[in-house]
Amino acid sequence: MNTDVNEQQSWPARVWSVIRGENNEGLLLLIILVLLLILQFSAPGSISLRFAADILRSGMVTLALALGLSMVITSGGMDVSFPAIAIFAGYATVVLLQALGLDGRVWPFLVAALMGLILGSLNAVLVARYRMETLIASLATQVIIRGALIAFVGSAYISTLPAKLGSVGTTSLFHMGGAPVNILIVPILLASVALWYVMNHTMFGRSIYAIGGDKESARRIGIRVPQVQVCIYLVAGTLAGMAGLTHVVLSQHASPFELVGTELNVIAAVVIGGTPDTGGRGSVKGTILGVILVSVLQNSLIRMGISSYWHTLVIGAVILLCVAVQARTMAMRTRTGKILEEAEV
Repeated sequence: MNTDVNEQQSWPARVWSVIRGENNEGLLLLIILVLLLILQFSAPGSISLRFAADILRSGMVTLALALGLSMVITSGGMDVSFPAIAIFAGYATVVLLQALGLDGRVWPFLVAALMGLILGSLNAVLVARYRMETLIASLATQVIIRGALIAFVGSAYISTLPAKLGSVGTTSLFHMGGAPVNILIVPILLASVALWYVMNHTMFGRSIYAIGGDKESARRIGIRVPQVQVCIYLVAGTLAGMAGLTHVVLSQHASPFELVGTELNVIAAVVIGGTPDTGGRGSVKGTILGVILVSVLQNSLIRMGISSYWHTLVIGAVILLCVAVQARTMAMRTRTGKILEEAEV
């Protein structure tokens, strides 16, 4: 069907379709380039390798969180508990290390991931077993997890991390324009590649798209919807746990009051990246571009001297614009398909 559609389009339309990409990834890339040009004219000299390093650093935690959330939204769900899961795992891991007098560079991340997996299972049970609305379920777990963190783990600000764990936050993979790029970007990129493979080359990935497209139809063709949903929320929780400790290590301190409230930026990155809130579509490539766009926006606003009070407003406006573009694109594709079907008849 797509081949027939492409053959009947004019060549400029075909070229634009190729540039735009299946989920508007090309359009997103063009928007990023335009933003960079605006920044260059507004604040000459801002575009540099150091600026690129800042984008990478500020986008690392957002990307780790967005990868898990993109699976949830692609399946037609929504999750707002991931920041609470992330900071619980990050903060509790540091508290655990201090209480037991332990230290390490790698295994604490596995502990944080395990905590994230356990906390993510709360969402999995509520959504898959009790069939609660995903937004309501994750709102409830967000409050529960935050309350449990403050009540049972601690509320004190930890200014010094265990030595080996803290050293990870100061270990650079390479430098760009004199600015370090932390080594933690490696596991995050590996997670991105792994998720891309799962979403595009496995039955599990196809099941996620099918559930997001039409849950009942997916069930009728034999997809075990509850089992797939359980796996989605467990993976999302695991990624959130790793992101939480990554945030703690990069910031070189631990506070139970951080990360919560960053939902908007992460949801923005996923939606802007071409994953509609109705599910059934989306790509890891688009999510990465969405994270880059949000990071470029935030860093550009800072360099242009715009108050942080305006950042949320600007990001909200960008979300609204991108959702409108996605809805318009889907409507045009649906209308084009109907016209061609009628022409064939």
